Amino acid sequence: MDKTITVAIEQRVKHALYGKVMTRTMKLKAHDEENAAGIGDRVRVMETRPLSATKRWRLIEIVEKAK
Repeated sequence: MDKTITVAIEQRVKHALYGKVMTRTMKLKAHDEENAAGIGDRVRVMETRPLSATKRWRLIEIVEKAK
């Protein structure tokens, strides 16, 4: 998939009954026009019109490059 990145968003939530802290991951596809983002980068995305069957997000900026 050219010009597409997959972004994983992690949320730490507490179980309602048992109180255990769990990590929930939501993966979404975002449009990267310049193919600038790499694996492990922290990025900022914004919601946009549907660009394909599964892409509804667009890359705004790379906040932190991976080491």
